[in-house]
Amino acid sequence: MKKIAVIGSSGGNLRSQGGNDPQKMIEEIFAQAKSAGIEVAAVQFVLTASSMDNVSLDAKSQLFTLDETGQLISSDEQTLSEINEQAKLMDHQLAQKILDGEIDGLLLLSCDPKDVNRQALLASAQKKIPVTGTGGTSMADAASLGVHIIAQSGTTGTTNRTRAISAMSAFAKEWQLTYKPVIGSSSAQREDNVFKRISLRGIMMAAMPGFIGMALSLALSKLPGLSGLEEIFTILVGFLPVIVATIAAKQISGMDEVGIVAGVLAGALAVDGGIIGGMAVGILAGILVYYISNFCFKHGVPGTTTNIAAGGLSGLFAGLVGKYLLSPVALMLGNGIKQAIDAVLAFNPILAGTVAGALIWFAIIGGVYHAAILPIVLLEMEATGFSFLGAIDMVCLVIVCAGIQLAYIIKPRNAGDRPTATANIFINLLFGTFVEAAYPFMFSNKKVFGGTILAATLAGTLVGLLNVRTTAYVPAFMAPLMSNDNLIATILVMVCAFVMACVFTLLASLGGKQKD
Repeated sequence: MKKIAVIGSSGGNLRSQGGNDPQKMIEEIFAQAKSAGIEVAAVQFVLTASSMDNVSLDAKSQLFTLDETGQLISSDEQTLSEINEQAKLMDHQLAQKILDGEIDGLLLLSCDPKDVNRQALLASAQKKIPVTGTGGTSMADAASLGVHIIAQSGTTGTTNRTRAISAMSAFAKEWQLTYKPVIGSSSAQREDNVFKRISLRGIMMAAMPGFIGMALSLALSKLPGLSGLEEIFTILVGFLPVIVATIAAKQISGMDEVGIVAGVLAGALAVDGGIIGGMAVGILAGILVYYISNFCFKHGVPGTTTNIAAGGLSGLFAGLVGKYLLSPVALMLGNGIKQAIDAVLAFNPILAGTVAGALIWFAIIGGVYHAAILPIVLLEMEATGFSFLGAIDMVCLVIVCAGIQLAYIIKPRNAGDRPTATANIFINLLFGTFVEAAYPFMFSNKKVFGGTILAATLAGTLVGLLNVRTTAYVPAFMAPLMSNDNLIATILVMVCAFVMACVFTLLASLGGKQKD
């Protein structure tokens, strides 16, 4: 196995582009090196409290190295002058390892060829081992020492991931190694097929805070003196496609900031397509970022140029495709789904509410909710800020679950039920989530399961009957404020659902033994 050493410092530009967090930066290098079959055998990295551009020798600094087990460790905080002396000692030791053939390559990160890293670089020049890295000035100084540079780039526009992938691609090409970049978290498994990273559920769940922020602005605009926030609501609605596109591009590309830039560009150009259009262009942008960046890495394109090409060109191309081709179709599809829901509710809202309430628990237990129902909730919210299915979620899932918890606080099966149910109901009502807390009680008693479905069905009937629309994933007390100007009806439906679930659960628990 080939062995490399990582040497350098937080530098000037590098500090603001990942160099201020050596742990995360080196972790990325380790992940990519492992994928290439390369061992990181040594690290010598100097971190300063501020940019090294005109830094004082009295600046607070730390030296990061590897311990005997290969884990990254840091020294105590000292002045830069003191840390430099320690680094120079390591530099001599590293130089000897290079001369002894224990190090096969160097990865430079804003290093100091004129002083702190000079001996290691001179040794590398003597042994003609391959060297790659970033930092315009430092790489030029390293070249002047005669080192064998196989790839180099400035720091501007690079990220931890693109620097690490670029370096490992260069080493792999030099040593004829098989290398597939690790995309996603540094600890993730290597994924060769970018299309397998497309997860509509994951994109929608990650975008949820944006929709809640939009709905909250609408709710606040109804309060006295805050009517001006309705304009904020309108602005946020227009930005929802950008949010969805950005998340999609980042998740699929696995290239962090580069994917974010591509997603923003694509989403901004395709806002007319709504959230479906935003998702489509975000997915396209993420795929393009992946392939363009891989092409650049394999062909030795500098990191800065790779980021510009992958982020800029991908976002622009995907955005233009979205604007002129995908947006009209996406808008038509989104409007069609919303019109279908409106038509069903107009035909028989009571029946719609009853059926939705009866099926919602089966949907979430079967894993259908997040894949199919949540996207529809977000489509409804995009148009109005509230949702029929959002109301079904809040009333028939969250509030019903809370009612079940209250029943087991009142009449616990065993000593552990009351504290568990107390914690659960707190989460249900305060955060509007964790309906899975009902599962242990539902699955241990068929009567409780039946009572849950009955309570949800009747609550859904009330939602349809009283024309309740609101949102989910918010504190229960906020749901009525975020409804369709139907405050009293929303409160009434929530209270009824809570009481029915509690009473039905208590009745179901009266007789017979229950499975633990």
